Amino acid sequence: MRDYRLLMQRWHHLVREITPLDLSVYGEAGGYPLMVVHSARRDPLLPSFYLSAGIHGDEPAPVEGLLQWAAETFRADPSIAHWNWMIFPCLNPWGLERNVRLDAQGLDLNRYYNSRKVPQIMDQLALLRGHRYDVAVSLHEDYDARGFYLYEIAAKRPHWGEYLCSECASVPPDDRRKIDGHSSRNGLIRRKITTGMMKGHPEAFRLHFRHADRTFTLETPSEESLRKRVALHREFLTKVVKKMKSDGGVAGKNS
Repeated sequence: MRDYRLLMQRWHHLVREITPLDLSVYGEAGGYPLMVVHSARRDPLLPSFYLSAGIHGDEPAPVEGLLQWAAETFRADPSIAHWNWMIFPCLNPWGLERNVRLDAQGLDLNRYYNSRKVPQIMDQLALLRGHRYDVAVSLHEDYDARGFYLYEIAAKRPHWGEYLCSECASVPPDDRRKIDGHSSRNGLIRRKITTGMMKGHPEAFRLHFRHADRTFTLETPSEESLRKRVALHREFLTKVVKKMKSDGGVAGKNS
């Protein structure tokens, strides 16, 4: 689960099988190559997705769940592999192998998306330049969670958050009315954000401001079993794709 070399091998094997996708190394951090799985060719008439996991090294379920979901989804319905994909399987491999939140420099990478001080984030953002996505999803875990919860940054309507939360059953939703100071209902936190809300921007802020029509951050409870957490990440991504199929629509010609 925490063997980054094995993770890369598993993604390489999948991408060799799913020909519409490529795997590239876009940078280096802490002595590890950083990999991105992306569409070999982009079609502006098809949906566009941004997916990421593993920005915090002590959150392994999103990394495994993302890989299992991709293998299952692209093999079951090859047409989905032709959509426009930008997938970051693990943004903090140094932390993943050591089971720590921070990177090799002691940074919480999810607070530097409005900074030019972290080379690996600058390398990542260079890949996103000029692209827009119908949906962006960042997968996380939370040790304080009492169930799963979902951040939906309020943007394009109709909102999807209620549907996505109601459709996920692998883990129950967090029943708290306040989570991290934000109002929550049935595990859903819908936020309107501004550039001045946080000194250090998380990944989701950058995606919302620059690249995505819909931005979601899923948090699963770290104290739940690993099997159930992995299953929830798979389930959530499956429901997002299902919702895209039913609603239709694409982000535009820059996708």
